[in-house]
Amino acid sequence: MVVRHATHMTVRRTADARRARVTKICLALPETVDRGPGQHTAFEVRGKKFAYFLDDHHGDGRLSVCMRAASGENDALVAADPRRYFIPAYIGPRGWVGYYLDVGGEDWGEVTDLLTESYRLAAPRRLAAQLDVSE
Repeated sequence: MVVRHATHMTVRRTADARRARVTKICLALPETVDRGPGQHTAFEVRGKKFAYFLDDHHGDGRLSVCMRAASGENDALVAADPRRYFIPAYIGPRGWVGYYLDVGGEDWGEVTDLLTESYRLAAPRRLAAQLDVSE
């Protein structure tokens, strides 16, 4: 018999709800492919990754979403709010930024804007231009 603790189930529901929200945002963008499910879910457009949903990545116990950022923007975001933003391992030095989804008070409008900008940086121009028409 498996006994689950209430806190574990609450944490799991929270992770699942945040994953679902990130997935919905990403899949609303043209030709996005979800390379999940799992603790490490990637979103890509035409073979180029533009976002990752991370759940306990490498045992860090954190929930986050990572995305591409314009040159220097990742450092500026981390400097402005290090409790919320971080430079992700491996991909951070290549212009990516992470946004913690487990500190409370998530600004989903901001997450949507960051993911949309990341998509623009990864997508072919023709696809990225479709976003300007629909806005």
